Amino acid sequence: MSPLPRALPRRNLLKLAGGMVTAGALMGTSGCGLLGGSEEQKGGNAQVEKAHLRIGGLPTSELAPLHLAAKNGHFQREGLTVEIINAPDGATALNSTIGGDYDITFSSYVPIFAAQAKGIAQLKIVADCASSNPNTCMIMASPESSVRTPQDLADKRIAISGSGTISELLVKASMKANGVDYDGVQWMPLGFINMPNALRTNQVDAAFVVEPFLTLSARDAGAVPVVDTVTGPLEDLPLGGYVSAAKFAEENPKTVAAFQRAMDSAVTEAQDRSKIEPLLPEFAKIDKETAAIITLLKMNSRADATRLQRIPRLMLEFGYIDKEIDVASMIFAPPQS
Repeated sequence: MSPLPRALPRRNLLKLAGGMVTAGALMGTSGCGLLGGSEEQKGGNAQVEKAHLRIGGLPTSELAPLHLAAKNGHFQREGLTVEIINAPDGATALNSTIGGDYDITFSSYVPIFAAQAKGIAQLKIVADCASSNPNTCMIMASPESSVRTPQDLADKRIAISGSGTISELLVKASMKANGVDYDGVQWMPLGFINMPNALRTNQVDAAFVVEPFLTLSARDAGAVPVVDTVTGPLEDLPLGGYVSAAKFAEENPKTVAAFQRAMDSAVTEAQDRSKIEPLLPEFAKIDKETAAIITLLKMNSRADATRLQRIPRLMLEFGYIDKEIDVASMIFAPPQS
């Protein structure tokens, strides 16, 4: 029997997200772990300060290594068990981490750096997750809309995963690169899972979609590709990573280091597509046929300051933040053994 959905946390400290709550909680564990009982799992063990982690996630393909780590024992070997809880967008998951509901979360980098720059929270990047590949982050148009070129996007209804997320930033950057004014756009925050239907029913003129929803939008909604947002100067752009509150990382350095090692080994295993493709129907809620044909992002684990610095520079250019951020100081360095 599937686990019951977990209610999303009520905390709203950031007000960074505008998307609807569309996905129930998806809970996964890495097995029985190295611990004896549930009370022990709430604390530490000989390997880590905190053995049981609540991790915020999204039902998107770039989280395949996280689910692989849970399923194939990567966390267990490091003395960890994990509970993966899906949120509707990265900003909501980040909000829950700042509020203390999650220990570590996946989020796009835009709300992470926005929270840091605005002093809303002190965060640590504990692992990178994914960067862009061509044909993985597209603006797609409803078949019933008049949108067929980037110039047609002006003053239209465009779905994004949430206000203040990287999806909004990439749409703006792509429109600017094509000489299109985005000031008149009607932004429509919508969970990725709802975008194919919104395009099919012409609730929006266009939507920023990522895999697997890009393939689903084309197949099930007849959506039309308008522009690939991660080409040219935005090629290989870091998209999202795993973060914790700085306080959590400082108080649990062995735990965070164990999470990093587990993700390193899982990402290495995930380079073999056959290892992750069977997992996609489980957590991304897509059929096997779709899982076999979607284009995957570049999966990463080690956070590189030079690469990640591209995001706050882009955010500064588009007014998401008003000062520079030193990304290197935000990356958690594992303790020296």
